[in-house]
Amino acid sequence: MIDHTGVIVSDFERSRQFYQAALAAIGYELLVILPASVTGRTNVAGFGEHGKPDFWITEGQPNQPPVHVAFRVETQKLVREFHEAALAAGGRDNGPPGPRSHYHAGYYGAFVLDPDGHNIEAVHHASLDVAASIGSA
Repeated sequence: MIDHTGVIVSDFERSRQFYQAALAAIGYELLVILPASVTGRTNVAGFGEHGKPDFWITEGQPNQPPVHVAFRVETQKLVREFHEAALAAGGRDNGPPGPRSHYHAGYYGAFVLDPDGHNIEAVHHASLDVAASIGSA
């Protein structure tokens, strides 16, 4: 089980604004900002829901190659709303909302590149048994 993850961003304020707007569409909030004066090295922000940050941005030299992070959402509508909000916040389209049956039946996702080129996705799985639909390991 993954507890938290994140990306390294080149412009903390620009990325904070991007993620705050894009992730609000799926119910995520900016929950904490830790400035360099607190962390001892760099600015950090945590986003999440229900008071638990599980997605973090850290100011620094961006990950190379860029990272892919997918947020699971409850409906296709939320996938579309994420995509729209992320584009409005300055993201670049990397795959519009739609079915991606090549991943598995019932996969519906949208992809946006953040300001540093990280591939950020919202995905809805219509099938409750994803492992069975793609073949278990």
